Amino acid sequence: MKKKTITWIFIGFAVLTGSQIIAQGVDISGFARNYTGFLMNDATEFSIIQNTFNLNFEQRTDKIGFKVNPVLYHYFDRDIDFRLREAYLDAYFPKLDIRIGQQQIIYGKAEGVFITDIVSPKDLSEFLLPDFDEIRMGVTAVKLNYFFGMNNLEAVWVPVFTPTRFAEPGSIWAPKLFVPPLPLLGYSSKEIKPSVENSEVFLRFSRMTSKADFELVAGYHWLDDPALHMTGVIDQTTMKPIGLDAKAEYHRMSMAGGSLSTTLGGFVIRTEAAYNHGRYFQTSDPLATDGTAKKDYLHYMIGLDYTLKGVKLSAQFIQEFIADYEEGINQEEFENTMTFLAAKDFFREKVWLELFAYAGLNKGDALIRPKISYAFADGFDLQMGANLFTGDREGRFGQYKDNSMIYWKIKYSF
Repeated sequence: MKKKTITWIFIGFAVLTGSQIIAQGVDISGFARNYTGFLMNDATEFSIIQNTFNLNFEQRTDKIGFKVNPVLYHYFDRDIDFRLREAYLDAYFPKLDIRIGQQQIIYGKAEGVFITDIVSPKDLSEFLLPDFDEIRMGVTAVKLNYFFGMNNLEAVWVPVFTPTRFAEPGSIWAPKLFVPPLPLLGYSSKEIKPSVENSEVFLRFSRMTSKADFELVAGYHWLDDPALHMTGVIDQTTMKPIGLDAKAEYHRMSMAGGSLSTTLGGFVIRTEAAYNHGRYFQTSDPLATDGTAKKDYLHYMIGLDYTLKGVKLSAQFIQEFIADYEEGINQEEFENTMTFLAAKDFFREKVWLELFAYAGLNKGDALIRPKISYAFADGFDLQMGANLFTGDREGRFGQYKDNSMIYWKIKYSF
């Protein structure tokens, strides 16, 4: 049975079952939004013109509920993009909740970074610029939550693998780094067929008290990003590759980690970590190692939040560490990043000023995102801002230096 067939069976089950309670009254909400951006190095060129229509249909009773969230994206330079972000059915019991269907599942305490938050795959077709609820894609899953005291034990079964969505070739957001030089002729991809054997499972234990909020997570899953495996031979005369071929393959991984949030004085301390076993990294010598190296991988974050005279301040230090590192891997042994946030509202939350930034410490690159929002009428919001990429065209953010942009968003929520 094909992947799309299984997905639509789950979605159809959620929608049809939910239709039985529509007569009791459905909450309808959503928004319409225009998002227009201009490249700063050429103010006559659009970086994006996007019109979005987002709808939420929800219903909750004491024993059952459902949600359907269709989204329509219209762009000036491509076809209309229709997505069904979520479509699930809930069933409630005294100590157990069950959710079946297309859903977003969120783990962890980090802001702007995915560490243990790996259940829902990412849509990176516009890099990290959209809101995170739009970057996360829904997965077809069964989720069970068992409650006892202040504890919650969650189990997730994902029968259909959903990979990361990357930017299309030719897009200004197509990745420019961390990929070995390849002739794209012969490039192919290996699909993960839906089956019980190929399904993913995740477990989470969480507890919330007056002093701390923590969770422990584990998963046996497919890495959402493929590894490119190369084959070919070296011409001993010219020392150039002959018949170089690349195949994108997805690989199994296991992950264990957790997160913690607590207060100390007026500070909020957040931390999150994940140890990943068996990740494939790209290498710069494709024929010596088939272009990959399999390593264990530690990803962690330490964050601090504080409010000073009404200004919300936040900083995070994030480190990625590759165990048993080898020269030639296209990522450094220690990859260090920091994030900064400063935000304040004025006129009783009618105006918001915010500055958020990623800083790549290894390459000295950054993504700086100032914005101002004005709620000028009931339901209407006007936002103006910029996405500023700095660096020498190296690093995760510096590679997009030519994509610095200014933008506006006009949004009506209902």
